[in-house]
Amino acid sequence: MTKQKKPAVGKVLLENNITRITEWSFSGYGDNTGWHEHGCDYSVIPMFSGILEIDDGKTITKSKLELGKPYFREKGVKHDVINGNDFACSFIEVEYL
Repeated sequence: MTKQKKPAVGKVLLENNITRITEWSFSGYGDNTGWHEHGCDYSVIPMFSGILEIDDGKTITKSKLELGKPYFREKGVKHDVINGNDFACSFIEVEYL
């Protein structure tokens, strides 16, 4: 039996006129955020060590993440983020409004 892929769940933890902080949770392999474009610069802090697959519409890139090791991206990124692990995982996204 194949596991049903589910959308990632976003929960806003803090929002004000400077920043929005969201926790994105994936329940299992293949769960995804859905296509979106970032309108603001942002940072991501992984709450796990493992793989996220990044689909930019042309290729799917496997991105190896380390627990607590943040990265930064400038606005304009268009992609779908997919859980590449066979376990539940999450990350914290900090958008600079």
